[in-house]
Amino acid sequence: MRHVTVLLVWPAVVFVVAAYIRGDIARVLKHPMRVGVKIWALAPFLSNGDLGGIVLFGSILAWAVYDRITLKRRSDPGAPPIPTRGRTNDIIAVVVGTLLCLALGFWFHPAVIGMPVFGS
Repeated sequence: MRHVTVLLVWPAVVFVVAAYIRGDIARVLKHPMRVGVKIWALAPFLSNGDLGGIVLFGSILAWAVYDRITLKRRSDPGAPPIPTRGRTNDIIAVVVGTLLCLALGFWFHPAVIGMPVFGS
């Protein structure tokens, strides 16, 4: 199931990047960072089954779901709106998100977590 986890993490990282480089992805998803965090927190459940992973990623997933539910009921508007642009920003978000996902998989995850994502 590791390949499915990697395939889920890629759009999650792209969605988080799309929250800052706003285009049609952000317009369609409305809250691309929350969607990215939910997908990212859900992905390790497919390949990890240890208690520590369940507690860590389960609590992050629960927070993201709770935050999205309460967002509809809040009276504060949150951060000031960032203007959305078109497909050019979507292409930039996908390219930057893909490069960031590869950097996280090849360098960050093995160095910090101690488990290689790609390779073995």
